[in-house]
Amino acid sequence: MKMKSLWMALALVVPALLLNPVIAETVPVAAKVTAAAKQSGSQQGNPQGKQSTKLSINKASPEQLTAIPGIGQKKAQAILDYIKANGPIKDPKQLTEVKGIGDKLAAKIAEFVSF
Repeated sequence: MKMKSLWMALALVVPALLLNPVIAETVPVAAKVTAAAKQSGSQQGNPQGKQSTKLSINKASPEQLTAIPGIGQKKAQAILDYIKANGPIKDPKQLTEVKGIGDKLAAKIAEFVSF
């Protein structure tokens, strides 16, 4: 009887895990941003010289920026254009000055980048 209950519980849980976009997206997004951070050589805020898992927004390429959730090609280019015209982005609030990035997206981006 216990085995039947276990299978019934698994039958309910496994599809929920497989179909839940938040769970399905969490690992790949973190892996993409971490890989992009390693590729850019981000070492900000790390006195031991070890690489950070955050992407340096001011040194990132368009491809690296698109690894951040909510950033597509147009917003990545807008970020690069903003940096070129105004200098480095220093904090999440300054991200809201980039065309197409509001408070919510700036807060979301800030989790994945260093300034």
